Amino acid sequence: MAYQIIEGVRVWGNPDPGALSQAKTCAEHGNVVQALLMADHHKGYSQPIGGVVVYDGQISPSGVGYDIGCGNKAVRTKLFAADVKPKLAGIMDGIARKVSFGVGRVNSEKVDHELFDDPDWDVYAAVGRQEHDKLKALAQGQLGTVGSGNHYVDLFEEEATGRLWVGNHFGSRGFGHKTASGFINLAAGREFFGKAPGEKMDQPPVLLDLDSELGDMYFRAMRLAGRYAYAGRDYVIKQVLSLLGTEADFEVHNHHNYAWRENHGGKDTIVVRKGATPSLPGQLGFIGGSMGDISVVVSGKDSDENRESFYSTVHGAGRVMSRTQAAGKMNLEDAHPLRRSDIDGTDG
Repeated sequence: MAYQIIEGVRVWGNPDPGALSQAKTCAEHGNVVQALLMADHHKGYSQPIGGVVVYDGQISPSGVGYDIGCGNKAVRTKLFAADVKPKLAGIMDGIARKVSFGVGRVNSEKVDHELFDDPDWDVYAAVGRQEHDKLKALAQGQLGTVGSGNHYVDLFEEEATGRLWVGNHFGSRGFGHKTASGFINLAAGREFFGKAPGEKMDQPPVLLDLDSELGDMYFRAMRLAGRYAYAGRDYVIKQVLSLLGTEADFEVHNHHNYAWRENHGGKDTIVVRKGATPSLPGQLGFIGGSMGDISVVVSGKDSDENRESFYSTVHGAGRVMSRTQAAGKMNLEDAHPLRRSDIDGTDG
């Protein structure tokens, strides 16, 4: 068995005491089926990064976190890395000019998208007209911007073939953050845009019953923020492909901060993954290493260990990670190892 069980928590990798303490706190609150820690876990807000909590009929806005739908998209282009290396400096300068990076940034060009006609915007209208209008304007202004921290746009070389890949990592921007904080406020009886009274890193999870009005509203809002994150990553990849003058012939796209309805062992559950990649059998995932490290495209295995992980694995983005850490749950024999080595990207 490649994991250990510590006070009921399934732990892959070396246990981090702070993250383990947070996972145990999550396991002790609500209708928890199982709490888990992936190999690249570390402390987060309430639920640790790399933490997975499986609930029966509940969802946790603090577990999903403030960057709803944070994830990765990676595409294989029709170019080879050797084609772009002589022009690399100019290409990266072009990406830095074309794509908006940084906290609070808005896009230099208005991005229209069918997402803004989605009926789930009614959730915010039910909260209040001011909340609806303010959040929609924020979302429209920031669609296609990357943000800061370990969020990036990058170019990769596939080791086996030399093909050029484009990848990115970011989520739902300010819209997702205000959605998360708003529902955490509502759960505590505060106004949606109210000021939180200094929540602590190690506090118990905020839980909502999925069949409650507030739980259903949050679930719909979370799904909308997830679609928004997908749309943003699609837009940025399209910008970079246009700059490169090429097209993609293969893509991988996944969240790693999200809650999914899934059936495990014949039981319907809500699986909250924060900094953890879903890995159902045959499901593709992009796992980004630290700058200059190997990143991989992998597929989930149909194995006992993968089932015991509730089909979850590492997310790796911005953290040093060995490919072997995922070997028990991912089909690495069919993986595409990608290396940044000579093709460094733009770290937002």
